[in-house]
Amino acid sequence: MTPDQPPFRDPQLPRAERVDDLLGRLTTDERSALLHQYAPAVERLGVAAFRTGQEALHGVAWMGPATVFPQAVALGATWNEDLVRRIGEAVSTEARAMRTRDDRVGLNVWSPTVNLLRHPWWGRNEEGYAEDPALTSAIAVAYTRGLRGDHPDFWRTAPVLKHWLAHNNETARDTTSSSVRPRVLHEYDLRAFRAAVEAGAVAGVMPAYNLVNGRPNHVSPYLREHLRTWTDRDLLVCSDAGAPSNLVDSEAYYATHEEATAASLRAGVDSFTDHGTDPSLITARIRGALERGLIDQDDIDTAVRRQLTVRFALGEFDPGLDPYADISPEDGWDTPGHRALAQEAAEQAVVLLKNDGLLPLAPGRRIAVAGLLADECKLDWYSGTLIHRSTPLDGIRERFGADHVTFAEGVDRVRLRATGAGGWVTVPGPGTPEAERTTARAAEGALDPALLAGRTDLPPLTAAASEADAAELALVDWGGGILTLRAPDGRYLSVAEDGYVRAAADQPGGWVVQETFRLEEHRDGHLLLHLGTGRYVSVAADGLKVADLGEPFEFVITERGEEAVARAAAGADVVVVVAGNDPHINGRETEDRDTLALPGHQDRLWRAAHAANPHTVLALTSAYPYAVTDAHATLPALLWTAHGGQAAGTALARVLAGDISPAGRLPQTWYAADTDLPGLLDYDIIGGRQTYLYFDGAPLYAFGHGLSYTSFDYDDLVVDPPGALDTTVRARVTVTNTGPRASDEVVQLYVREAVPRPDRPHRRLAGHARVRLDAGASRTVGLTVPTAALGHYDVAHGAWTVPAGMYVFEAAASSADIRCSVPVAVEGETPRPRSVVKDGVSAADYDEQTGTAIVDRTKISGDAVTPLHGSGELLFKGCDFGEGVATVSVEVAGEGSVEISLAGAGTVAFVEVPPAGGGPYAYTTLHAEAPLTGVADLRVTLGGPVRLARIGFDR
Repeated sequence: MTPDQPPFRDPQLPRAERVDDLLGRLTTDERSALLHQYAPAVERLGVAAFRTGQEALHGVAWMGPATVFPQAVALGATWNEDLVRRIGEAVSTEARAMRTRDDRVGLNVWSPTVNLLRHPWWGRNEEGYAEDPALTSAIAVAYTRGLRGDHPDFWRTAPVLKHWLAHNNETARDTTSSSVRPRVLHEYDLRAFRAAVEAGAVAGVMPAYNLVNGRPNHVSPYLREHLRTWTDRDLLVCSDAGAPSNLVDSEAYYATHEEATAASLRAGVDSFTDHGTDPSLITARIRGALERGLIDQDDIDTAVRRQLTVRFALGEFDPGLDPYADISPEDGWDTPGHRALAQEAAEQAVVLLKNDGLLPLAPGRRIAVAGLLADECKLDWYSGTLIHRSTPLDGIRERFGADHVTFAEGVDRVRLRATGAGGWVTVPGPGTPEAERTTARAAEGALDPALLAGRTDLPPLTAAASEADAAELALVDWGGGILTLRAPDGRYLSVAEDGYVRAAADQPGGWVVQETFRLEEHRDGHLLLHLGTGRYVSVAADGLKVADLGEPFEFVITERGEEAVARAAAGADVVVVVAGNDPHINGRETEDRDTLALPGHQDRLWRAAHAANPHTVLALTSAYPYAVTDAHATLPALLWTAHGGQAAGTALARVLAGDISPAGRLPQTWYAADTDLPGLLDYDIIGGRQTYLYFDGAPLYAFGHGLSYTSFDYDDLVVDPPGALDTTVRARVTVTNTGPRASDEVVQLYVREAVPRPDRPHRRLAGHARVRLDAGASRTVGLTVPTAALGHYDVAHGAWTVPAGMYVFEAAASSADIRCSVPVAVEGETPRPRSVVKDGVSAADYDEQTGTAIVDRTKISGDAVTPLHGSGELLFKGCDFGEGVATVSVEVAGEGSVEISLAGAGTVAFVEVPPAGGGPYAYTTLHAEAPLTGVADLRVTLGGPVRLARIGFDR
């Protein structure tokens, strides 16, 4: 260290000492400013500005051209950790390379999303990996290791897991509470985060917008009680955008922003993403909280220390030592290796759902390619800008020859006539090239695509007197009556800030989509409602614009989409219909779905194709599952892949041709009907019988399902029984490719208790491996299972337990295709009854419930239970009252009643809870006589808006 070099610049010192030295040099105001997402520079110390948060879910997003890999759910469908780790390496390498030419590219990446795909209506289904915590954890560990890099001291990027915790709904996402019982919390939701944190490749987490058990995630005690106990590292907790303000504004959980900011900071939030790039409001709130004594300097210092630790790990203060500092665009961005990797990922993600022998397609066949997604390479909200683009049509033409391929998109072609004002809707010519170039520059330079304004440089649509001047528009119904309209030049009708309707958008998109419409019946035709503004299309003197009162339109259909598809299908040997979703419409961030059904427009297309040509393949390209029961029963072949990024079309074509055998596997259950699903806000997967773990019905396609162009036999499953001190169980099975082609196979190992119980999973994924086998080849696949993975969370005793007994290990091709199994005796704990006399019973530690929700005991910690609709029941099994108790006590707030009874017997005690005032956190303890002895199941019935926190028993 030179005399003028401060210790924090000395690489020879321990990092913690350097962090503390820098922290000590900062003023209180400078420290507070660092807690905002956009931390300003401290020029007097030579400390640069820093931004937390760079989206990188499946490629570097929002920063212009980058390699676009398949969506996260597609990566989950590969079941391939090695592949996903390599993708993480590529994404983080590109982030480093892009940062050398644009310092707005951040290295604290907000990725991956590890929320479990519990409910397929969730709008952000595309962002998760799987419905299973073991598979999600495996993929997340792989991706974060790739993002982090393998250097012991320096990180290529610093990944943050999203979204803590139990977050699977966009509907009222900032005000709804997920009721998560302890078993679901420990066995399901926490598991999705824990493995990646314990693996040491995670820099932090981002809390979700929602509440859990009545308490906002941004003040969750689980950050302290669970997350920070899994590692010795100083994890950086970054708030979601605007969530700190939500604590007061939409959730009304706190009365003032100073209280909310203080509570978040004390709970463990270290970086506040709020009010865009302006840190002044957050720093003022921190200053106010400090002045009011709601926080102290240590609270601020703890958060600053965590952020500085990440910045040191990213090499900011050691540019000469950082091994990743010299990655350049020439050797780290859009490389041949990255392009090949994007194609490999897209190929490995394709799932063959059904095949009656039509696939692979024989060479030389005439192929009709049809469907609304057939010539699309769709991006989602968290995509980068495409450098390369391959649609299914592109890929099939390239692979089979353009002269063998015909195409019918299947849009409805329409002309619009304004029936009131008169006139046919026309589309003027495009704007000036200079205007287009200006807009392109603005789009590429936008840090946040939500801030991009619509184009105003193009002339608006007009109305002409002659039908000969009418524009023929391409109409698509994406489901639920949500329409897009596209001009002949390929641009979508859109509405900019000035309210005019223009053919201006390359694709639907934006935080508020401005390219979607809905028809409303009118006596003179239809009103055209613009969904982005909530206003109606009208005809003004200077063009079409939106207004409070709309103009009725007549829609003149010149061609139905199914007519064009039927013509193309009739002239081909085989038809490939590509159907699915636009990731910005009907299921996306801020918007859940309300049905599993394939939109009617696309349903009509595959039916028309099949009616004209029975040799029809349905290729679903979607961010979520569909209930395509009729298609499964009717068509000879179906495939699925999520939106596959820049190489999606090439990958699909190679699978159709048999250049590769499909080996993707479903990462979530495909249900047969909406009636198979619980409510979207039912987070109790046990009571709600959700996911393959608990679903009692017959799915359309099971978790882990996926077919191949070859066949595999499974033999000789051997599982070594674990000893009392063993922490792992070792299994091995021999897999043989008995078919004619080389292929990957995904070997899946499940475990279940030998004696089924309704409150235990039907089976659980314990391990998996994707292996490559040539035709006729065999391989013994070994899998290691942590013994703890056999257990469950014991609510009766508040601990994870592995019960002693017989377990069945199953080698499988899917959760519904078990190939061989062996029973194994496991030494473990003997089940014990609840010791209620000594410890009492926490109300949330129930075994079963009906009609209740878990709520917050206090704003800081603890749980209580309340009825949802006036009454509810809790069941506590195996309560040991010993030699007997005489009284029961209930810790309650609110008003109503608590009835205590034994299952199958009468009421033991009835406690009336009178109104006491003081709000939902004013608890009191009430007593009643309750003579109880022995071991029995206890039933508790709650009436009225009472909150029950705890039940106690006294002799």
